[in-house]
Amino acid sequence: MPICSCEETINEFETLTRDAGRVQQDTLRKILELNANAEYLNHYGLNGRTDVESYKSCIPLCVHSDVEPYIQRIADGDTSPLLTGKPVTSLSLSSGTTQGKPKFLPFNDELLETTLQIFQTSYAFRNREYPIGKGKALQFIYGSKQVVTKGGILATTATTNLYRRPRYKEGMKDIQSQCCSPDEVVFGPDFHQSLYCHLLCGLIYSDEVHQVFSTFAHSLVHAFQTFEEVWEDLCADIRDGVLSEKVTAPSIREAVMKILKPNPELAESIRRKCMGLSNWYGVIPALWPNAKYVYGIMTGSMEPYLKKLRHYAGHLPLISADYGASEGWVGANINPTLPPEQVTYAVLPQTGYFEFIPLEKPKGQESENSASIHYIESDPVGLTEVKIGKIYEVVITTFGGLYRYRLGDIVKVAGFHNSTPELQFICRRSLVLSINIDKNTEKDLQLAVEEAGKLLEAEKLEIVDFTSFVEKSSDPGRYVIFWELSSDASEDVLRSCANCLDLAFVDAGYMGSRKIRTIGPLELRILKKGTFEEILDYFLSLGGAVSQFKTPRFVNPLNVKVLQILSRNTTKSYFSTAYGL
Repeated sequence: MPICSCEETINEFETLTRDAGRVQQDTLRKILELNANAEYLNHYGLNGRTDVESYKSCIPLCVHSDVEPYIQRIADGDTSPLLTGKPVTSLSLSSGTTQGKPKFLPFNDELLETTLQIFQTSYAFRNREYPIGKGKALQFIYGSKQVVTKGGILATTATTNLYRRPRYKEGMKDIQSQCCSPDEVVFGPDFHQSLYCHLLCGLIYSDEVHQVFSTFAHSLVHAFQTFEEVWEDLCADIRDGVLSEKVTAPSIREAVMKILKPNPELAESIRRKCMGLSNWYGVIPALWPNAKYVYGIMTGSMEPYLKKLRHYAGHLPLISADYGASEGWVGANINPTLPPEQVTYAVLPQTGYFEFIPLEKPKGQESENSASIHYIESDPVGLTEVKIGKIYEVVITTFGGLYRYRLGDIVKVAGFHNSTPELQFICRRSLVLSINIDKNTEKDLQLAVEEAGKLLEAEKLEIVDFTSFVEKSSDPGRYVIFWELSSDASEDVLRSCANCLDLAFVDAGYMGSRKIRTIGPLELRILKKGTFEEILDYFLSLGGAVSQFKTPRFVNPLNVKVLQILSRNTTKSYFSTAYGL
């Protein structure tokens, strides 16, 4: 099936969003007809009905633990219609970086199609603003290990489930997104070798690269930090036409050697350009002169990497990729000229059935900035019933067998495109830091780190990465923040940073608890260089994929191995004196 042209895709999107309410009813009917005999739906007495009213009155809102027993039965080999009409033949693994334990989620052909619809739509709008010809994409993408469950079902990350399907490759080719690297590099057994070869293939095809992409901003920053270390080796490979001995995986070597030919001129040109850069500013446009933009997910937990990514991207625009999760897609970025901090996502009404739980701040806390408010919830409303400026939690019903599933994401309605809302991602709803009455989310932690990070700028230092932990073994408990820095900072500055972090948590529960000392002084721990690289390697050893890796912003006490890595690599520790000793 050939993919439509950009103009046709935009026209179809305009038609669907003009009547989003009706499209939503049709989409729900389609999902429920396909899965009418699913045990989950019939357990709640839906009995084949497909209208919105019956659906909402019979089927309760759910979270992962509610559907886990069904998914486990699928993993164990039960082929009866449990969540979907047709048997589920593959499972996706969520990243699991916070809890240290990935979740299984159903994956099927219908989810693949909704992925392509989202990607085609955002590409059409992107291409209208930044047209790219028949070029290539420098893509830092990686397959992950696959596990076969007890029942013989293939389980791997959602991204790998996509990359492995011929239908996906076809779709990507049609939206001019061919990867510079051969498949053997994408699915290579060793991430570090794959990354090296992505960079090498990107340089070989440097004049043909029209966009630079990775799933997450973190992977892009990591790729160019690696480039700083290995660029001379890459130049030598290109000059001599011989692949570095550090690439030992036979599948990767063989595939890359087919495209690597001696090219002293290109090697010299790369060397000259690298030598001419000031602290690697603008390395991407310097080496890939025809690249139009840098693309990847840049919201939420990826925001802390934007400063570094802008440094590497120079004048090139950063475009935040679409909004979804391992569970399913929510919206496409149809305003690619907006910076990532302001990006909005238009919901595609044909990709799933969407509801939104209105969240209100309690009286007296309306003006508080903290994301950690304990919100008052109302009954979910439909896609076209949301109000501009209000905040909601997203609930999705997918073609993959999730019904009224709470995603745990807080979004704000920024506006409407025709009759479909444009959403701004605010944060994950789950609490990160909490000891007693204090409630701080990932966003609150990020804001506190940004505030304290300003003290490092005067010393020309930056935070490479950060995470947190709640230390409850002592009484009172305290927040522990871990930082890896670009180089050493003075004792005075780090003491000030500890105080600044402590004061930057503006949640009333936290401030009150600190004053009466039911929460102890915040502790800032400084880590050795390379600690977060070690955490990434540990995550990969569990079968995770780099393209899905998110630095855990909070380490669960059960995630013993990551806590051991952090503990082993701590070089210094500073306690806040912000609330007095």
